[in-house]
Amino acid sequence: MFALRAAAGASARASSVRSYATLREIEMRLKSIKNIEKITNTMKIVASTRLSKAQRAMAVSRTYGTAQQEVFNKAETAAVEEPTKRLVVAMTSDKGLCGSIHSQLSRATKAYLREHPDADVVAIGEKVKVQISRAYPNNMVLSIAQIGKETPTFSEAAIIADQITKLGEKYDEVQIFYNKFVSGVSFEPTQIQVFNQEAIESSPKFGTFEIEDEVIGNLSEFSLANYILWGLSEGHAAEISARRNAMDNASKNANEMIGKFTILYNRTRQAVITNELVDIITGASSLE
Repeated sequence: MFALRAAAGASARASSVRSYATLREIEMRLKSIKNIEKITNTMKIVASTRLSKAQRAMAVSRTYGTAQQEVFNKAETAAVEEPTKRLVVAMTSDKGLCGSIHSQLSRATKAYLREHPDADVVAIGEKVKVQISRAYPNNMVLSIAQIGKETPTFSEAAIIADQITKLGEKYDEVQIFYNKFVSGVSFEPTQIQVFNQEAIESSPKFGTFEIEDEVIGNLSEFSLANYILWGLSEGHAAEISARRNAMDNASKNANEMIGKFTILYNRTRQAVITNELVDIITGASSLE
């Protein structure tokens, strides 16, 4: 009888030790989730603060971009027929934690490359560079990083346009892929076609603007930089909005996990207390 009581006491003590270990694990897990919730909530607040500034910059660049498109529309500028040399400029950023915004743009770029496998690619941002280089490593002719950490500026766009010009290739068709900001919760991969000097010169009604011929080359380079700025600004605003939404969802998920683990912690703690009481009672009974 005494042996049975001793065995029961040992079993209760072993169960208590296991419960203590589990209780500490739950406590550490709960603490980690709370720290993650603080980080995601802080990132959401930072993104919300930056979004208004990004939207203002996007509105300005969109005004210049749409005005430039209106000029080409009135001049009836058309793309070169049967282009032989194509260039794709895909624009994302170097940062993640913003949902599927980068992967959707990469898929749109890959879809274009499947139709035109001989097109060259300029990747702006590490995210699109990694995804495009896996599927089309031989198409990559230029990659640019460290762009878009802050609100994009025309100086950055001009530097990118200058680097593209220095490639020394005469492209008949240039397509810029970027994420268009639709609303605070929506964005869509979009492309803009950039007209080269030959297309601008052959515009039927471009003479109505009374622009000298030697200026058309500068206009072509400026339009490339202007469109790049437009795409960068739209993509920057869309990325911050997507990051805010992603961090908001992550904070909500963390709060739900905190609630579940708090209940689990309380139940486990109660079980530990019960096991200790059983151990005490069993030990006292064995001494009788």
